[in-house]
Amino acid sequence: MADRGASRKFFDRWSRTYDNPVLQAFTYRPVHDAVIVALRTQRPRCVVDVGCGTGLFTARLREELGATVVGLDYSRGMVSQAARHASGTPFVQANAMALPVASSSVDAIVCTESFHWYTDQPRALGEFARALRPGGHVYVALINPRTDRISEWTHRWSARYGQPLFWPTSAQMRSMATSAGLRVLRQQRVFRIPAGVLLPPVLTIAELPAGG
Repeated sequence: MADRGASRKFFDRWSRTYDNPVLQAFTYRPVHDAVIVALRTQRPRCVVDVGCGTGLFTARLREELGATVVGLDYSRGMVSQAARHASGTPFVQANAMALPVASSSVDAIVCTESFHWYTDQPRALGEFARALRPGGHVYVALINPRTDRISEWTHRWSARYGQPLFWPTSAQMRSMATSAGLRVLRQQRVFRIPAGVLLPPVLTIAELPAGG
């Protein structure tokens, strides 16, 4: 994917309406619920929320898991909104392809509904693996189209309108994660309406092997 990627101003503008209750309930809440359930089995002490948006999920992670949580987002507008929502939680403007996180320093990285915007997805997964402690986990949730053709078509269509995205298939996610040194534990569909039937979000859970 050689596109320059979506404009930062696009996300800054989006931050003003991102917290719409209907949008949150139907688009993001089902995915966040699935990630929370998975995280509870791991009980991480330190979590990084990459692509945290306005910080609603970051705050929820801190409250429900009792963990130390840091939110990172590419957009200054998103980070500014997040700081107002979750006082006391650190939020940093950062690029997912160059995380300002020390190597082998966190127990879990979550990335919900932002991975499709990343211009170099394998590099982002490599950064996730670098930041994890051995035995740590990555939770990446986004739409996984059923076929390569749908992935390519949506990429071309979005690039044509100036905000390129790429939804990988589940097989492509497994391949990228494995190449980054992660071991995929499972992939599960997340039910949501109305678009979840044709374009289902999938939660990919992967682990950095203890010997990695």
